[in-house]
This record gives sequence, structure tokens and C-alpha cells, in this order.
Amino acid sequence: MFEPTGSQRDAASALFNLPDYRVLSAVDADDGVRRVEVESTDPPGCPVCGVLAGRVHSRRRQTLRDLPVAGPTEVVWVKRRWFCDQARCSRQTFSEVTDQVPAFARSTARLCQALVAAVVVSGRAASEVARAHRVSWWLVQSMLTAAADLITDPDDVLVRRLGVDEHRYRSVRFFREADGGWRRYEPWMTTLVDADTGRVLGVVDGRDSAGVGAWLAARSAAWRDAVEVVAIDPSAAFRKALRDHLPHAAVSVDPFHLVKLANDVVTEVRQRVVREHKGRRGRGTDPAWTNRRLLVRAGDTLSPRALARLKATLRADDPTDEIGAAWGVKEQLRRLLASGSLAEAHEQKMRLGAFVLAANMAETNRLWATIDVWWDAIEVLVVTGVTNPGLSRESGVTGC
Repeated sequence: MFEPTGSQRDAASALFNLPDYRVLSAVDADDGVRRVEVESTDPPGCPVCGVLAGRVHSRRRQTLRDLPVAGPTEVVWVKRRWFCDQARCSRQTFSEVTDQVPAFARSTARLCQALVAAVVVSGRAASEVARAHRVSWWLVQSMLTAAADLITDPDDVLVRRLGVDEHRYRSVRFFREADGGWRRYEPWMTTLVDADTGRVLGVVDGRDSAGVGAWLAARSAAWRDAVEVVAIDPSAAFRKALRDHLPHAAVSVDPFHLVKLANDVVTEVRQRVVREHKGRRGRGTDPAWTNRRLLVRAGDTLSPRALARLKATLRADDPTDEIGAAWGVKEQLRRLLASGSLAEAHEQKMRLGAFVLAANMAETNRLWATIDVWWDAIEVLVVTGVTNPGLSRESGVTGC
């Protein structure tokens, strides 16, 4: 007798993939949102006596916020109220709850987890994450606050490799001063994680040495003595905090941010070349502007077609060869950061220096100065491979 060994869920439920639920229907609404109607798959147990329910008392529809699935999605849960058939139980009826939608929740657990990961792991602004998931900024902020409240005492676990990374949790705002001027405000937070496991250890306000220093000072002496390597952004403020509170720990610079600096250099050079030779900003008719994202892609990940398009762009819209020179410096920095040994890293650094001398531009000279200042931390990166969890895995030292 033939019996299927795969999933017993129907196709729609398997594609939607909300654990413990099955899809009843899905329709496209006029507002462009797909409304998916679901119900839980298993009868729950009574919250008082634990006996599994067998009779449905009533049904009602509850709207839930959920992850976008192939576009904006609104989930409608056909939520059942059940009878408790245990005669001695004081609870006559009860509503069902699941791991994905606990009691009083209006958002699925997978959405909440995705919101926190997008801000803490991927480093995106909370307002940007809110727009992408069609939720309010306050929901994202409340999820971050709840995640921070669940952080256990970091002194309970000794950490050998620590990661310190900054995140902007809201878009830039401008406020008018009393004198009529405008003040720029960028709300930042700093996350401290166990670089070996990715576990979040703490979140502090701002991105200066005071906040990180205060957090480190609150740790026990035994905890601080156990830290061997710390991965940070190329931030003087973070390095000062480590020098004050973890003087024995080796400092590794995160490669993601160095590659981002190199990509910023390519963008600055492209913009300057366009201004100097065309007397205006880039336009959609300019090959360099049209392919601006191609310039900051990792060179070794480009397909033959994309590489041909890049070469054609440089031939057509780089009269001084400065954009190509900046791109070459960026690619050489990536090769340096991917070195497998100190000897190879020193060789790649010499080549990078030759690229910078040949480019002879203020932007690439500034990047070289940064590499020189942080060279000790780059050596630690090459030897230990310690990076901030999440960001560097996403970049793969390949681009930004």
C-alpha cells in the first residue's frame, strides 16, 4: 500500500507556513492586501484542568498582523471558543491560544521575531522596518523593549568574544531650535552580543563611549577578564571604552563597515566626477548613475553580463578614469579583508597602497588613512576571524 511520506498539509497551508494553522481561504482585496483566513489545527487543552476540548462553543474572527507573504498580507483567524467537558472544572468555556498568537496578542510571533531581527541583527532603522512590514513604529519599539527585558543577566555566562555594534532605531529627524535654526537628531542604540553564539547581552542608548563604558563597568571583574577579543565598528568612541574597561582584550574591526566605507568612497568619487564634468547632479540618462548600485556590488559576485555592463559604464561615463580607480581600491580592500594569513594580509596591503597612490584622490587617500589607523584591529580580524554576528555574515566581506 502506497502512503505519502511528505507533509500532510494542503498546498496553501504549506506555502503560507504559519505553524499550527491551516489556510481556509485567501482573497485579494481592493486595497492590494491579500486577506488569508486561517484556523488552528489542533484542539487546545483547558487552561485550568488541561483536558483537551472536543466541542466548539462559538467562533469569531480576529485580525492579526503577520509577515508579508509575496506582498502585503492580512491574516484573519477564525478563532474558536471551546467547552470544557470536565464536570469538576470551574472553567466552562475558554478561547484557544497558540504559540504563534498568545493570549491578547494582535501580531504573530514570527512577525515580532522578524521585527527585532531586522533592527538588532540587520541594523535597519526601526521606522524603515515598520514601513516595510506595514506596522507602526510603536509596535517595533515595543518589540525591542520586550526583547531587551528578556535579556538575562550577562554575568551568568562568561563571554570570550564580544561584539559591539551601533544601530539607528529611527529615521533622522529635524527639530527647530528657539533661534529659528534646525537641529539634526539621529537616534542610535548600541547592541552588545556574544560573538560566538549571537546572543544579545545588552542594549544601551547612544553610540558613544559613555554608554558602552557604563555597561562594561557594571560587569564583574571575572566577566571582563574572560573577554579575549572584541569586534567593533571602526569607532574611536568604542575603542576608548574598551581601552578603559577591557585593556587586555584584542580589538577586531568588523569588515562590513570597512567595505561600506570603501563603497561610500566610490559613490563620492562618482558624484564628484559628474559634477565636475557635467556641472550638475547625476540623471537617469547617465550610465554611471543608472548603474550606481552595480559599482558597489562585490566584483567577484558579478555575472559576466553584469561585469560587461560595468565595463561599458566606465568606458562611457568615466572620462578621467577616477571612478574606475576608486572601484579598484574598493575591490583590493575586499581582497585584503579576505586574507587567510598575516603574510597574505601584508602583501594585499602593499597592493592596496599601490592602488591608492595610482588613484591619487583625496577620497581614496582618506580611506587609506583609516585603514592605516585601524591596521592593528584588521590584523586581529585576520588572525581570529571575530566579527559582529549577522552583519558580516550578510556582507560576506563582499560588498554592501
